Formats: sequence, structure tokens, C-alpha cells
Amino acid sequence: MRMCAVAALAFFLVAPSVAAQETPKPVPKDSMRVSIPGCTKGQVFTAAPRTTEEAGSVDIPVGTHLRMNGPKKLMAEIKAHEGSMIVVTGLMKKGQYGPAGVGIGGGVRVMPGGGQSGGISGSPNVSQNFIDVEGWRQANGDCPVR
Repeated sequence: MRMCAVAALAFFLVAPSVAAQETPKPVPKDSMRVSIPGCTKGQVFTAAPRTTEEAGSVDIPVGTHLRMNGPKKLMAEIKAHEGSMIVVTGLMKKGQYGPAGVGIGGGVRVMPGGGQSGGISGSPNVSQNFIDVEGWRQANGDCPVR
């Protein structure tokens, strides 16, 4: 009888921790799961240089801005760490972060588009990079102050 009680107690202590471990969502065919070090400001994540400590999982150019999407609770946690280096993990569409246009050398890229006379327009043709945030963690370092 005592052995049964101990076994039942052990089951009730272990069962919640096993149930709390959730398996990650399957990744759609047109997307990939990435981890990127960087900094946040509001809903915008800016990629930082990769280091040996915070290598990330994909080579996104430094300074690339990503619009973060995620549950309100998760986004509030990330916002609380604004100004600190973090690593976000989430889903991105394949190929969306690559530079647009054709490289002609010396860091110059040529892209098709209509002629514009001065200023920046609110063109709907401007592409926005997105990441569906699944999680985050603190990283070493500070974010640059601008």
C-alpha cells in the first residue's frame, strides 16, 4: 500500500513537467526557423553582428530590420529588455532577408523601379522583412544608443 502511494505521488510530481514540455511547431515548407542576435525598439528587431558566443543560425546582414510578430505576452517580455542584446528565435519566409536587386560591385545594387524625384515615399512596393517570434533569450553585450 505504501509503495502504491509513493508511486502515485511520484507520478503527480513528474506528469506536469512532462506535459509542460511542448514540441515546437512544424516549420512550413516555405519558411525556416532562425535564431538571430540583435536589439529591439518597439516592434522592430535590428540584426547585430554575429559573434562566436552568439552566432545565430542564419547569416542575416548586420543592421537588417525585421518586423516582429508574436503573442502579446511574449512581445511584452521582449519590450521589457529593450536596449539589451537578445537572441530571437522564430519563423521567417525563405529568401525574404536577401538583398534585393543585382550587385554590380563596391556595395552597389541596381533594382528595378520607377523614377522618383527626391524624398522617401510610402510606396507599397517596398518590401518589409518579418519574423514570427517563438521565443527569445538574453545575450552578452549592449545595444548601440542612437
